[in-house]
Amino acid sequence: MRRSDLGEFEEVVLLAVAALSPRAYAAVIADELEKETNRSVSTGAVHAALQRLEEKGYLNSAFGEATPERGGRRKRLFAITAFGVRTLTETRTIRNNLWDRILPEVLSKLSFGLS
Repeated sequence: MRRSDLGEFEEVVLLAVAALSPRAYAAVIADELEKETNRSVSTGAVHAALQRLEEKGYLNSAFGEATPERGGRRKRLFAITAFGVRTLTETRTIRNNLWDRILPEVLSKLSFGLS
C-alpha cells in the first residue's frame, strides 16, 4: 500500500471539492460537510485543509468573479487535480476491498462486542 499523507478530514474536504465542482469554495464546502456529517464544521478548518491540500498538489485554486453578495470580493474556487483524483480513487479502492471482505454477520457480531 502506498503511504498517503491525506488525513481523514482532508479526504472529505477533497471529496466535497470534487462533488461541488465547479463552485467549490470554503463556505459552500463547510455547509456541504455539515449537511453530510450532521456536525458543525468551521470555515476556518476548511480553509486550512484547502491550503494543505493545494500545497500537497491535490487541488488547484483560482479567484472567481467579484460578486455582489460578497461585497464585491472574489471567491477562491478550488478544483481537484489529476493527482487528487488518482489519490481518491486509490483510497476508495482500498476501502471498498476491505469492506467487501467483511461478511455482514461478522460485522453484526463485532458491533455487539463494542457496547
